[in-house]
Amino acid sequence: MKIKAAVVDQQNSDFKIKDDIELAEMGPDDIQVHMVASGICHSDEALRVGDAIIDYPIVLGHEGSGIVEKVGPEVTQFKPGDHVILSFYACGNCDNCLRGIPTQCRNYAANNLSGVRPDGSSHFTENGKHVADMFDQSSFTSTTVVRERNAVKIDDDIDLRKVGPLGCGYVTGSGTVLNTLQPRPGDTIAVFGTGAVGLAAMMAGKISGCTKVIGIDIVDSRLALAKELGATDIINSKNVDVVEEVKKLTGGLGVNWAVDTTGITKVMEDSIKVLTQGGTTATIAVTPNHIDLDTWNDLCVDDKKIVGVNMGDSIPQIDIPRLIEFYKAGMFDFDKTEKFFNFDEINEANAASRSGEVIKPVLIIDPDYVPGK
Repeated sequence: MKIKAAVVDQQNSDFKIKDDIELAEMGPDDIQVHMVASGICHSDEALRVGDAIIDYPIVLGHEGSGIVEKVGPEVTQFKPGDHVILSFYACGNCDNCLRGIPTQCRNYAANNLSGVRPDGSSHFTENGKHVADMFDQSSFTSTTVVRERNAVKIDDDIDLRKVGPLGCGYVTGSGTVLNTLQPRPGDTIAVFGTGAVGLAAMMAGKISGCTKVIGIDIVDSRLALAKELGATDIINSKNVDVVEEVKKLTGGLGVNWAVDTTGITKVMEDSIKVLTQGGTTATIAVTPNHIDLDTWNDLCVDDKKIVGVNMGDSIPQIDIPRLIEFYKAGMFDFDKTEKFFNFDEINEANAASRSGEVIKPVLIIDPDYVPGK
């Protein structure tokens, strides 16, 4: 079937809305989803500009939400009319998947970052030629076909326009704290970068009972929102020495935990320097940048640790409903980071994300969607 999709034809080119993209036929365990909305994530931009490359032309987007239209004969968990959030694909059969760690799926890269479907076929074509996909999902589309394992069912009364980013940015930030770092009540945490991922990590620190939740950025408006969402302290690192300020706020000790979402070399290095003895920093940005470490003085002497985390070590079918429950309880107000754009405003929305003007742009793909119906 022909669908509308936002296509990046070549590295660093703008998105083009095209209405002649051909969607793959459904397989036995596929579901066809009418897309309502999709967040724009930094990972989309990284692929668009070539910091990470799959292939071109490509249909990006991986924070989609929509309504199931059709299901394949082997699908057991979904039916037409179900409301869903889309996330990454894990095979479910490898040793790590069977241990309950789908973010470490042995086939993760092949399934999500190869530009083709898990069986090697094209997700999309244009005039008979292959168009790459992302996350076996590509949510910058009017309709998509995904595997059953890509989808998470949610209640029909949840506003689909808001929740797509739970499939990546918000589950990545929160999962890094709740699943990987697992701070205890009374611990302290510093979060570098108060974009969507950083704010999600910060809110998760508050949910975990951290007594110091320190938001760090160079944009005052973002820091003000961080304070509103539960940061105990905020630091504009453009104006002060962030390491000194964090030490002051923690009685000279430093924080137990840190999360870097910026991918900037100095900031990543500072996320290690602000740690107390035995502290851990998680570096989770999509970035080509490196860090320079004196492993003895920077790590070994104070028993500090650096961890990388993919997708917040999340199990989407468990973690996304948990975030929705936090949201309903007023503990995870992720929608305060969002701004809606029409689908055909995708380049303006992406520019607003790049500049920092908007924390989480959300594309409204179906303008006729009415929440709760």
